[in-house]
Amino acid sequence: MGRRGLGLPEPRRSRPDDARHAAGQRGVHGGEGGAHREGSALNDESTDPPEAEPVDEPVDEPVDEPRRYPSTIGGAGYIAVLVVVGIGLVVASASDWRVGLRIMSGGLVGAAGLRLLLPEKDAGMLAVRHRFLDIAILVSVAVGLVLLAASIPEQS
Repeated sequence: MGRRGLGLPEPRRSRPDDARHAAGQRGVHGGEGGAHREGSALNDESTDPPEAEPVDEPVDEPVDEPRRYPSTIGGAGYIAVLVVVGIGLVVASASDWRVGLRIMSGGLVGAAGLRLLLPEKDAGMLAVRHRFLDIAILVSVAVGLVLLAASIPEQS
């Protein structure tokens, strides 16, 4: 293996085996931490425990029930798309798989239409990436399903 051996730990070289606290190693602009952050508890050299701050008494507030409905139109559209795709899966497994694939691709095209029409703040869970990338992925998967259903010959 040569003189280097197993690459023994070298402390104080900002390596994973560095003994310093990880949060205190980097400054605000990616530079070395420590002197740049005054008042940080991570960089204090003293062994005195930090002073405890006074704790306010908790205020009894009424606990709201968890919401059971989507908060955006896109959330409702997402649930509708899931229902349509689920119906397509049931149809594909129970009867004609080609019809099931067409139903699923219709749900995906509907999701792409909703993503196109809804603004970013209302898109909900339909907004995963950039708008046109989401639309391109949904439409390409839908077209792929339709082409798959059309290209496989009927088995007698």
